[in-house]
Amino acid sequence: MNTSNAEFLATPGSKDPKTAQAGASASPEKLLSNAPEMIGAEMLVHALHAEGVQYVWGYPGGAVLHIYDEIFKQDKFEHILVRHEQGAVHAADGYARATGKVGVCLVTSGPGVTNAVTGIATAYTDSIPMVIISGNVPTYAIGEDAFQEADTVGITRPIVKHNFLVKDVNDLALTLKKAFHIARTGRPGPVLVDIPKDVSAMKAPFIYPDHLEMRSYNPVIKGHSGQIRKAISLLLEAERPYIYTGGGVILGNASAELRAFANELGYPVTNTLMGLGGFPGTSPQFVGMLGMHGTYEANMAMQHCDVLIAIGARFDDRVIGNPTHFASNPRKIIHIDIDPSVISKRVKVDVPIVGDLKEILVDMTQQIQVAPARKNQAKVKAWWDQIKEWQKKDCLKYDRNSQIVKPQYVVEKLWELTKGDAFICSDVGQHQMWAAQFYKFDEPRRWINSGGLGTMGVGLPYAMGIKKAFPDKEVVTITGEGSIQMCIQELSTCKQYNTPVKIVSLNNRYLGMVRQWQELSYSGRYSSSYMDSLPDFVKLAEAFGHVGMLIEKKSDVEPALKEALKLKDRTVFMDFQTDPEENVWPMVQAGKGISEMLLGSEEL
Repeated sequence: MNTSNAEFLATPGSKDPKTAQAGASASPEKLLSNAPEMIGAEMLVHALHAEGVQYVWGYPGGAVLHIYDEIFKQDKFEHILVRHEQGAVHAADGYARATGKVGVCLVTSGPGVTNAVTGIATAYTDSIPMVIISGNVPTYAIGEDAFQEADTVGITRPIVKHNFLVKDVNDLALTLKKAFHIARTGRPGPVLVDIPKDVSAMKAPFIYPDHLEMRSYNPVIKGHSGQIRKAISLLLEAERPYIYTGGGVILGNASAELRAFANELGYPVTNTLMGLGGFPGTSPQFVGMLGMHGTYEANMAMQHCDVLIAIGARFDDRVIGNPTHFASNPRKIIHIDIDPSVISKRVKVDVPIVGDLKEILVDMTQQIQVAPARKNQAKVKAWWDQIKEWQKKDCLKYDRNSQIVKPQYVVEKLWELTKGDAFICSDVGQHQMWAAQFYKFDEPRRWINSGGLGTMGVGLPYAMGIKKAFPDKEVVTITGEGSIQMCIQELSTCKQYNTPVKIVSLNNRYLGMVRQWQELSYSGRYSSSYMDSLPDFVKLAEAFGHVGMLIEKKSDVEPALKEALKLKDRTVFMDFQTDPEENVWPMVQAGKGISEMLLGSEEL
C-alpha cells in the first residue's frame, strides 16, 4: 500500500494548518501563529503522548540522541531499555498482541534498525499494529555511505504495512498521525517512521491533527448485504457445516460476536494457531485446533464438511496442507476478512465478504435469529455424531505413566494451576505446539506466539511487554532450551524494570521440531539439531538476579510450578528436563493432505 502526504483530508476542526477544510474553526495562518515551535524530537514525544502511548521499548544510538534527550525530559510515558533491538520490537509486539493497542519501539540507524528487522517481519506476518521509530543519518548524508547508514525504507519495505522517510520537520507531525492511523485500522500491521538526525533537531510549528482520512487508504468496513444473505442461506441449508476461525477474530476484537454467532447456529468450531481463544477452548462446540499439528477431528471435519465459513483466517499452508488434496472434496466456502487480498488467494471461495468481522457477525447473527425454522437439524446431528466418532481416536494421548517428565504433562499442570487465566507466550518449536494443544484458551489475547514467521526468541520479550501492560496478571513463557538462548539477554531487562515473568523451559536437549522432522523425513540423521554444551540455566538465571529451578522428576513438576507461581514478585526460570524423544502428534507432513495425519509412533 502506498500513501502520499498530499493524499490527506482533515475533517472540520482538524488542527492541521496545511489542509484544514472550509468550515474549520480557524484559518491556517491563525493556527500556525498559535502553534508552539518545537524541534522534531520534541514533536515525536508530544505525538506519542497524544496517541496514548504508555511504553516505548528501545535502544539508543547516535542517530536518535536528540529523541532520547527529549524522552529524558518528559514523564508522559516510560521508556524501557532492552539489551538488543530485536528484544525491543518483540516486546512492543507482545504488548500490542495482548492489549490490542499500538506497540511502539525506538531504534537507531544502521545496525540498530537491521537488528530490528526480524521483529518487524514477525509483527507484519501476524498483522500486529506497531509503530517503529528509527533514526537515520542526517538528510545531507543519506546515500553517501555515511557511518551507520542503511537504506531503512528499502530494507523494511517488504515487511511493513507502510513506511515513511521524513526529510522535512514540517511533515513530521502529520506523518506520525498517519503512521498510527495506518497501523491500527483495516488489517493492522507495523508502520515504520524513519527520522534523520537533523530532522529531529530542526524547529517548526507543532500542530497534531485530531483526525484524518486518506484518499488512497480507506478500508471497507460494511459487509455486502447481498453476499451476507447468500452466506446465511448456505449455512442454514448445510448438512455438514464447519466454522473455521483465525487470528483476524482476535485482531478485530470480534470474539464475543463469534461466540454469539456460533452459539446461535450450534455448529462445530475450530481455531487456527493464531485464533486460539477467539472461541472458548473448553466449549463442547470446539473441536480443537486444526492444521499440521491440529486434532484428528478438527482436520477430518475440515476435509469432509459441505459448507465451510472462514472468519478472519487465510487458508495458509500449515492449515490446509496440500491445496490439491484439500480441493478434492467439494464444499461451498464462505470467506469473511477485512483484507480483500487474502480472499481466493490460496483457495477459491464461493461467497467472499469483505469488511469488519465484528459488524458482519452481528449482522449475520441477527438475520439467523429471525430466519425461518431450519430443516437441516437432523443432518447436522448426524454430522456431530461423526465428529464424536473421530474424537474417540484420542489423538492427543501420551504416556501418562512415564516417570520421565513429559512436556504435555507440564503444560496440562500449568493450565490446571493457573485455572486457564494466565497469559501464555511461547517461542517456536515443539513446545509451541504442546502449549497450543494442552493449554485451553477460553479468552482472546491470552495466547501470544509467532504463528506466521515462526520466530525463535520471541517468548521472553513478549512476556516482558505483556507484564508491563498487565502487572497483576500471571505471564508465563513456554520455551525450549534453543529458543530461550536467542533473546536470553532480556533477563537483564526483566530485572531492571521489575517485570516478574515465569519461564517454563521444556528442555529436551535438542532443537526438538528440527529433530522430529529429521527423524521422520531424513532417516534419523540429526544434523546440527543436538544442543551440546548447554549452559546451567539455574545458575544463569541466578546470575541475572532471578530464581532458577531444575526439575528432573515427574513428581517434582507440580510442586515446582506451585512454588514458582507463589513468587509473585520474582522472575523464575524453570528448567524442566523433558523426554528428548517425545514428538508432537498428530502431524501432517509436508506435501500431504490435511486428513493424511500421522497419529503416533505406532503408525510410522
